[in-house]
Parts: sequence; structure tokens; C-alpha cells
Amino acid sequence: MNKPAESTVPDWGAFGRPLFDDPSVRALSRVGVVDVGSNSVRMVVFDGAARSPAYFYNEKIMCALGAGLSETGRLNPTGRERALAALRRFQHLAQDLDLPPLHVVATAAVREAADGPDFCAEVERETGLRISVINGEEEARLSAQGVLLGWPGAYGLICDIGGSSMELAEIGDNQVGRRVTSPLGPLILRDIKGGRRGRKAHIKQVMEELRDQLGPQRDRLFLVGGSWRAFARIDMLRRNYPLKVLHEYRMTTKQVHETIKFIEKSDPEKLRAKAGVSGSRMALLPYAMDVLARLIRTFKPKDIAISSYGIREGLLYEQMPQRLRDRDPLIEASYFSESKDARLPGFGRHLFDFVMPLFRSAPPSQVRLIKAACLLHDVSWRAHPDYRAEICFDNVTRANLGGLKHSERIFIGLALQHRYRNKREGRQFEELYKLLDEKGQKQAEVLGKAMRFGAMLWMQHDVKMGKLRFFPKKKILELSLPRATVPLYSEVAEARLKSLADALESAVQVTVEK
Repeated sequence: MNKPAESTVPDWGAFGRPLFDDPSVRALSRVGVVDVGSNSVRMVVFDGAARSPAYFYNEKIMCALGAGLSETGRLNPTGRERALAALRRFQHLAQDLDLPPLHVVATAAVREAADGPDFCAEVERETGLRISVINGEEEARLSAQGVLLGWPGAYGLICDIGGSSMELAEIGDNQVGRRVTSPLGPLILRDIKGGRRGRKAHIKQVMEELRDQLGPQRDRLFLVGGSWRAFARIDMLRRNYPLKVLHEYRMTTKQVHETIKFIEKSDPEKLRAKAGVSGSRMALLPYAMDVLARLIRTFKPKDIAISSYGIREGLLYEQMPQRLRDRDPLIEASYFSESKDARLPGFGRHLFDFVMPLFRSAPPSQVRLIKAACLLHDVSWRAHPDYRAEICFDNVTRANLGGLKHSERIFIGLALQHRYRNKREGRQFEELYKLLDEKGQKQAEVLGKAMRFGAMLWMQHDVKMGKLRFFPKKKILELSLPRATVPLYSEVAEARLKSLADALESAVQVTVEK
């Protein structure tokens, strides 16, 4: 097939042409990875073609392979049986799903156990799966890559805690820097002699050795691993935090210390039930939080963020071509969603160009949110009209999207809600609005109402839909319509433009291009 002439290639703007249809990227759809950890064995099947990983399938079995390892030097026999059964199941699932060969990695328990090689050989005999046993530094690198998958441009220190080890890695400039490993996993710590005092002394000594290797780390601390997610759930419970999304959940060092005290004073079983933490995770949490207390005391991070992405997502990142890694996961995922679910794929780019004159001074961090909202503005059209606004808000605030702070989720959610409904007061998600400041809420309203009006001028790709100009000092919103678009400027469209102008506290001027 001949390539289109340069003049006919669409201008995709600063975010670039989406890559999900590129053959090398489409190969990332249905990528299966298995993480044989010290505490759990998990299989995840990703659709990674849109840069932001979608979880096609996700299953975890708590096996505790590393339980008793520090005393016996061998894998937990019961855990070994459960892990083998889990891997048999995962291989059958992969075959039924017609997946490419699974990528299977094993971490601290298997690499430290005397019978680790025997276990790997047994797995290969029974299932055909080959386990790659990675060392601590490689584990740290993959976990750090998982964070970069969700946070392009992130910088700081990654802390990944598993059952039998804890890894630290630096990230910055989209690269993984120095990385170290340590035996500070909860399954190992609970076998330390001397009770809690002895355990704390041991943690302090190891942490100081890690600091000597890494040097000062005063940037953001990213927490990766099931124990940290369990801790974050309890922090959310204590703070009565309204958005139950763990990825990019933020905590201060003060909040961490307050939650540690809260856990120590609470009944473990009642707390576990309220926070939705499994019994096996709750049993290990006291050991993990001793590590966390010493970690933040030693490295003094400026703030703390939870990452739901770790070693498994790092394996997906490993397979991405560099040009896909370089893309914004939010924008790529939004392009993908529009192409799959919108009534008129491609209109989002025109809508973005149409509304941007209202946001001429917006920083790049906000421009990407505006772009995403425009691409997503129509993807929930199949929902019942009475609930479309709420469904839009619910979908985007809880979606598995990387590169979004919680306040940014609310911004896009509010914009999409206003895309379908003028008012936001009295809605079921009103409690979440407080995660976004009043200025942000007002800007989201303006964006939503601009999209609501722009959708009324839905035209073919090669027909101009009109231009907006905003004069904030004069308090004038000007609409310039091509003559071919005038019939679309109906009574309903006029009412929607008036609503947008009211949100801008401005008067409307409409002109027709000659």
C-alpha cells in the first residue's frame, strides 16, 4: 500500500500519532507474566499496546514459599506444593487463552533456598514453564521500571518489599540508577531473635548500610509491594479518604507515623475487616511497618507515593519499544479508548483544538488532562442517558490509568460529568470533589461545558467546526462559525454556549465567517 501524501497525514499535535496499531506495539497485547514471590505467586495478562497496562487477567495465590526460609534454608514444603499447583493452573490458562509463552520470574525465596534449583526443575518437568531466577539488583531494576511505566519522568527512590527481601532503586531522567537489595522482608524478619527490640535493631543496622551505599535520598519515595498497599488501605481508613484508588495515593511522613500508632492501638482482626486487608497480609504488616518507620527516618523523603505497578509491570515495560516508552500513558490510553468506544473516533482531536483557546495559559500538566478529557468525552455514550454523567465520572476516577494524581482524576471526571450535565452539586460523588481545589473544579466545569457545546458542532473531519475566542479582561466569549456550520447552531446549542459563557462569567458574541 502506498503511503499517503504528506499533506493528507493528520496533524496529531504535540502528543504524537498513537502507536497502538503499530505491529510492534500490537505484539504487546496479551502479554502474560508470572511472578513467583516469597509470599505469593501471581499471573497477570496485560494488554500493553496502549502504553498504560490493562489487566486482561489477574490472579494471585498466597503460597508463603519463603516462610521458615531463614531457619531451614529451604522452601516451605506446603508453599512449594501450592506454588506448583498454581503454576500448573496458570500454564493451562495461558494455553486456553492462546497466549505467547509466559514470562516467569522468581525472586528472593527461590534464589536463596537450597532447593530452589530443584523447585525450578520440577516446575519445568510438570508444566513446561522455565523460571528465570533473578538476583536482588535485577528485581530492584524491574520494580523501578514498573514505576516508570506509570510515572514517566518520575524521580526518587523506589522501595519494593516482598516476603523475603526489600529492594531500593533510584530513578531519574527515565532511567534506573543505583540499586541495592536487603533481607528485610517480613517473612525473614519475623524469625529474628530478640523480639521487637531485636528486630528494630537489626532493621536499623541494615538500613544504615543501605544509606551508606545509596547516599542521601531526599526526593519522593515510591512504595511497591503488597505490604505497602495494605498499609495504605489502613491509612485511607484512618483518614476517611474518599477515593479508594491505591495507585498514586500520597502520604506524608507524619501521616505514616500516625497510621503506625493507629495500627498498634487497634484490634488487628477488626481493622483487617474494615480496611479490606487479607489475613495473610495483616499478619505480616507489623514487620513491614517497622521497616517503613526506619526507612523514612533514615532517608527523609519529601513525600511518599504508593505504586500499584512493580516487577510485573516492569517486565511489560522491558518489552516495549523505546518510542512507546517515551509516550504519555494517559494520552495513549485515551487514544486507545476513543478508537475502541467512541461514536466518531478522531473527533477528540478536533474538540481539543476547539476548546484550547479557553486555556491559553494552561501549563503542560493541565494541557494533557484537557487532551485526555477530549479524547474520552464520548466513550460512555452507550450508557443510559440518565446515568451517563455519573458513569463517566466513576469510570475515569477509578480507571487503571498511569500518570494521574488523584486530583487529576477528579479534574477529568468532573469535566466529563459536565460534558453531560450542567450542575455537579447534589451528585453521588460530591464527597470526592474536595480532592480538587475550587479553582480546579471551576476549570473542569469550563472544560466540560465547552466539550458539551463543541459536541453540538459534530462535523466531518474535513469541515471546520468553528472557533472560540475568550477575552478574560473584557469578559467576552466569542464564537466564530463557518457558514456551513450555521445550521448546527440550534436553540439547544445556543443554550449550551450560554451555559459555558456563564461559567466564564462572560457575555457571548457570535459571528459568521464570510
